[in-house]
Amino acid sequence: MTMVGYARVSTKSQDLAIQQEALRAAGCEKLFYEKMSGARSDRAQLAKMLKGLELGDIVIVTRLDRLARSSRDLLNVIHQINEAGATFKSLADAWCDTTTPHGKLILTVLAGLAEFERTLIMARVGEGIARARANGVTFGRTVKLNPKQRRIIADRYRRGKTIRDLAAEFEVGVATIHRALKAAA
Repeated sequence: MTMVGYARVSTKSQDLAIQQEALRAAGCEKLFYEKMSGARSDRAQLAKMLKGLELGDIVIVTRLDRLARSSRDLLNVIHQINEAGATFKSLADAWCDTTTPHGKLILTVLAGLAEFERTLIMARVGEGIARARANGVTFGRTVKLNPKQRRIIADRYRRGKTIRDLAAEFEVGVATIHRALKAAA
């Protein structure tokens, strides 16, 4: 069993020393730290730490916001920790401690609430999209060429105009002309 610490600050000008001291005082033998926004999902040291976890390891952070920026992100990271057979503990947030049954219970309830919230959001978004479609709103990219323009392009192409010339004339990309010709065929 190894105690693994993770420390993070958002900008290069910030100092990690206080977090590193607290993690060492908590008994962390390995430390991973980085100076990067928590909103970024490509945190190399976090990924390295998660990949190197072994059965029985304990991941420790000084505060939850050092590990994750949202409940969803926190639950995803803790899930990865649990999948590795490790547990998690936050020094400042005693309730968030998967080394105890009570901490596991609280995180399970929070995970259920997060999933419930996500389901509600998806339902509201679906209803909004259906309502917008019923009101005639179209989704996706705007159409560059109308059906009449596509017919003109097909006709001019048959008469010998090049795709590049047609793209310049209609002020669209070459790929758009290719798609218009394919649709006309």
